[in-house]
Amino acid sequence: MKLFAFILYFAVVLGIGVYFFLRTKSASSKDYFLGGRSMGPWVTAMSAQASDMSGWLLMGFPGSIVAFGFGKMWIGIGLALGTIANWILVARRLRRFSVAAGDSITIPEYLSNRFASKNPALRIVCAVVFLICFTLYVASAFAAGKELFIDVLPSLADKPNLAMFIFAVILISYTFLGGFKAVCYTDFFQGIMMLVAILAVPIIILFTKNLDFGAINSGFEGTANYFVSNPFSATPQDIISGLAWGLGYFGMPHILVRFMGIRKASMVKKSATVASVWVVLSLGAAILIALFGRLLHPELIANGTQETVFIVLSNDLFPPFIAGVLLSAILAAAMSTADSQLLVASSSFTSDIYKTVFRRKASDKEELWIGRCVVIIVAVVAYFIAANPNCGGIMDLVGNAWAGFGAAFGPVILLSLFWRRLTYAGAITGIITGIVTDVLWLNFLSEKTGIYEIVPGFIVCLIAAVAVSLIGPKPSKEVTDIFDAATSAVEE
Repeated sequence: MKLFAFILYFAVVLGIGVYFFLRTKSASSKDYFLGGRSMGPWVTAMSAQASDMSGWLLMGFPGSIVAFGFGKMWIGIGLALGTIANWILVARRLRRFSVAAGDSITIPEYLSNRFASKNPALRIVCAVVFLICFTLYVASAFAAGKELFIDVLPSLADKPNLAMFIFAVILISYTFLGGFKAVCYTDFFQGIMMLVAILAVPIIILFTKNLDFGAINSGFEGTANYFVSNPFSATPQDIISGLAWGLGYFGMPHILVRFMGIRKASMVKKSATVASVWVVLSLGAAILIALFGRLLHPELIANGTQETVFIVLSNDLFPPFIAGVLLSAILAAAMSTADSQLLVASSSFTSDIYKTVFRRKASDKEELWIGRCVVIIVAVVAYFIAANPNCGGIMDLVGNAWAGFGAAFGPVILLSLFWRRLTYAGAITGIITGIVTDVLWLNFLSEKTGIYEIVPGFIVCLIAAVAVSLIGPKPSKEVTDIFDAATSAVEE
């Protein structure tokens, strides 16, 4: 029955992809990559949050709390604050600025047009960072999909790469076919599934299980982490790093592009409310799942399977078909993020490298099909990364990609929307120094200091962008006119 629930779920998402493929056979690249800026507030909100919270929400995040303690809960607090701040500070302004800046359809194109520059350097740098970070992110989704397929089809336990291949084929199919609209509408459907599933598990446990919170450390004696002696403690590094996750939102292209695709800037307020409620409920439920998983299944850490806590609890609590529906939410989470990332990586390569460097006169149809090919290429590379046994867990892959985006783009996006004096040179310097600092800190100082690499990367990016902008010539009148047009635009 679990398998039947999965088949039903896949039929729905593939059906959405085929539907939008048939409706948009003659679509332009703008339709494929940005949906013609036609998304309503509910679809925009749910799509943004579903594309944000990958399989990490139901596997990596609660798994890290189970293994390392409630200090990791600060990641959820940081993400909730970051989500709300992103909708309040960035969403409406980015929708206006992207239109004022040459009706841009990608983040690199927006940044380049924001400075009225014909120099392709900024777009190329952005696109390269996108391709690297998104490939890591998609790999984390493939890893989550693999774990779930093995649970549903135990015969695949000794063929994990086949399980991951099946997941990848389904994901690629509807992203390849339907583009932005298919991704947004599947994300809307998947976002609802994720919220229902993640709320159902802790609610049922509260009403059906007699929990002994005094036994939270039972079975963990001798485990080498501070959680055993004080499970609710948090170190200063936990708090700083957890809150720092919130900084990442300002630089997440797959979320920012949702702001650009909303039908009207005036719809942002409703979207922000929906998104904020969704993220607070889902993150809160994920924390409860970790707590209950530790109480009910202390063997998870000993087995090294803490990331399967949601799967184990769902199988415990529900009959096979309902468990299958709930576990489909993990696929929904993984797919709703990976499809968005594949699409943004594809649009960035096509618009910012292929058309800018190789084929300036490429037609819309050519761009569209090149974009579809890039979807496949990125997915194939991500597959091989996830298939590598030394690639790290879901949490590690997501954390690395998240920090890279936040450090490289977060400060530059904020400055581009709020600081009239920001220059092209300042923006490109900030992006490069941010990502370089992030990588160096990750490799040499992250483990020693316990500080998440996004913190120094974000700070260095901000300082570099501001300093270079102030040292160099002031922006031209053409550039300041774009800023003024966006900030004085009449509310739609």
